Amino acid sequence: MHKVRNVTERINNKTVKVQTKAVMHAAYKLPAKEGMHRLKQQAEWLKRDYPDAAASLLEGLEEMFTVNHLALTPALMRCLSSTNIIENPNGAVRRVTRRVSRYRDADMALRWTAMGFLEAEKSFRKIQGVKDLWVLATALGRNAQRVDENRSVA
Repeated sequence: MHKVRNVTERINNKTVKVQTKAVMHAAYKLPAKEGMHRLKQQAEWLKRDYPDAAASLLEGLEEMFTVNHLALTPALMRCLSSTNIIENPNGAVRRVTRRVSRYRDADMALRWTAMGFLEAEKSFRKIQGVKDLWVLATALGRNAQRVDENRSVA
């Protein structure tokens, strides 16, 4: 959602904005290679009239398709494609540390940050697709083996 918002806010034509949003949503549901190809085509199309939007679309393109490469279940893909897992605890840290006006030292900042994460932990729920986490572990193991094999070849 953040990437779509970042790209579309740089487009001032409503029709182009809606089309770009639809292309992005469709591309994210495709296999990684095909999805990246579609987004590159869209960026090429946007480049002339909206160069900032095109640049934003291409920024971090490989990383946007990380979960697509892993071939996860739909529930895990939906959960891990969102930044909510990261933003929720960060918001709790901001709420807890909001009134701290001066940190005496780095240890004090770390203690307050830890307190924020402990506070956030109280409201954590199971992730969607928790029963399929073994699929994620297996996929990560496969990718780790590929990385090791590539290192030994190089």
